[in-house]
Amino acid sequence: MGGASRRTSRRGDEVAERRLYGIRGASTVAANTGAAILAATRQLLLKMQAENGFLAEDLVSAIFTLTTDLNAAFPATAARDLGWDRVPLLDAVEIDVPGALPRCVRVLLHVYTDRAPDAIRHVYAGGAECLRPDLR
Repeated sequence: MGGASRRTSRRGDEVAERRLYGIRGASTVAANTGAAILAATRQLLLKMQAENGFLAEDLVSAIFTLTTDLNAAFPATAARDLGWDRVPLLDAVEIDVPGALPRCVRVLLHVYTDRAPDAIRHVYAGGAECLRPDLR
């Protein structure tokens, strides 16, 4: 991802051009219940939104994955509950790799933003922080 290009606003000052970026996130879920999956997903999405300053209308799409031990709810339902009703959402099952982190929900958001690439904040919460210790 190259640096964000610049453009001039109507007032003549320089502003960053909006670009499409992928923002990653993951969190663990306490139990395989619909309530636990939706709560963990909702908290993750709200944290991703707070740390990256985007609005629902900035979203292009979102892909959610769940480990095979979670099947009680679709995590996209949490996004719909947040009002992301015009965003294409996809739920999928994560590859069942032996020894992988259990009870994990992951998300890849495609977002338009004027932030620089190094200002994008990927969010790993709960037990999923071990997946990307370099982001602490």
